Amino acid sequence: MLIARLIAEPETLGDNLARAMEAIEERGWEVAGAGMLEGCEDVLELEVLEGDPAEVRRILDAHFPDSDLLLSLHPIAAPRLFVSDMDSTMIQAECIDELADFAGIKDQIAAITERAMQGELDFEAALRERVGLLRDLPEAAIHQCLAERISPMPGARTLVSTLKARGCHTVLVTGGFHSFADPVAEQLGFERVVANRLEIRDGALTGGLVGGITDSGVKKAVLLEETARLGEGATSLATGDGANDIPMIEAAHWGLAYRAKPKARAAADGWIDRGDLTAILLLFGIPREEWVND
Repeated sequence: MLIARLIAEPETLGDNLARAMEAIEERGWEVAGAGMLEGCEDVLELEVLEGDPAEVRRILDAHFPDSDLLLSLHPIAAPRLFVSDMDSTMIQAECIDELADFAGIKDQIAAITERAMQGELDFEAALRERVGLLRDLPEAAIHQCLAERISPMPGARTLVSTLKARGCHTVLVTGGFHSFADPVAEQLGFERVVANRLEIRDGALTGGLVGGITDSGVKKAVLLEETARLGEGATSLATGDGANDIPMIEAAHWGLAYRAKPKARAAADGWIDRGDLTAILLLFGIPREEWVND
């Protein structure tokens, strides 16, 4: 059975649902149930018997283009593991682009970032190129950038705190840098951080990196490693927005794309296009009165 949960504009829900159900049933599949989720009155749940997941996804996306959606082939419950990207997912910026602004080359670096997120460039090569352009930038720019440019995505802390309260282990894994990820993780409540490390010497960036690169393969490996550590039956949720997040999104039990680039959105089990990050809690059936807002 395929379970679909979605959040859409209430005024369009009825008509769009009728058309979506008709399209599903025209393909010979049975909609076994459709109704608002108990405890989460914003969430519509559909149960489709023997439906092809890719085609059901296409139908729902066509009829609910501005929705938040999750599709699952197994029962949906709060995950034991949450692994998330940072830039443009947990925070409202791309850190390297904002840092580049202090060097007066934001447009140049942002153009490379965008192409990398779209999957048009090799991630490691693009990262090393951008970091190289920041050579001789004072280390103080990092602290100023953190203070002035980096803020959490709406709903981020509530999402992390609520999942942790339900026994979920939380990991922030990013192709960005520890200089940003460590304070962001502390602010939002993540328990582990995996990131790249800028090389700094004599109070300035050298244009290099220290140690290995956190790329898409590392992100996936971290998710699989943490899932195995939690033991048999542990379920995982991954969120991200760019091509570098696709392997971990695909490897997770549930992969959600947050206001994502097209390739990442297409790879995911669902997406958040409409609400903030607390929409994830609703899709997992966690009522608002049970959210942790600390």
